[in-house]
Amino acid sequence: MTSSEYSTLDAAGVQEIENSRQARLDMRSGELLKSAVRVTDSSYGPQIKASGKIALTIEGPTGEIHGQTDRIRFMTVSALPDFSEVTYFLTADSREAYFGLIRDGVMKYGIESRAAEGWISSISRQPEDKSGFSLGPGTATGLSVSYDLRYDGSKDTQVIIVHVSPVRAG
Repeated sequence: MTSSEYSTLDAAGVQEIENSRQARLDMRSGELLKSAVRVTDSSYGPQIKASGKIALTIEGPTGEIHGQTDRIRFMTVSALPDFSEVTYFLTADSREAYFGLIRDGVMKYGIESRAAEGWISSISRQPEDKSGFSLGPGTATGLSVSYDLRYDGSKDTQVIIVHVSPVRAG
């Protein structure tokens, strides 16, 4: 794959992501270097928010992460040459679809299934409740993938905040 097949995060790259509603990030090395996405080392990176879903692909060392999202954030500090985390949001308009997204993360990314199923069971018994719960990380893609579950039974749309970061030794 050539680097031109990957999205950049400079002004032109962000505009292309917003227009095409597609983003492909290269984290095959295990990290997302600022220089590889055409931003300076002192950059904080953009926040991308679209008026529709963006098809996001993050290519990791041993697999890919996929999501349909309307918002992507890049976490860093100006002293680092890389982004410490890519965050995006998954949404579902039914409990069944929400539980499907969670189980998909368990299967694809190696997120711990016992904790996921326990939380799903708890919400299934009390669907009107409000709950926040963190799952992960799963490292099946060679990246650390965590799910922050945000459930509110009084709302039509449920949210998963997905955090993707390098696998740090230690």
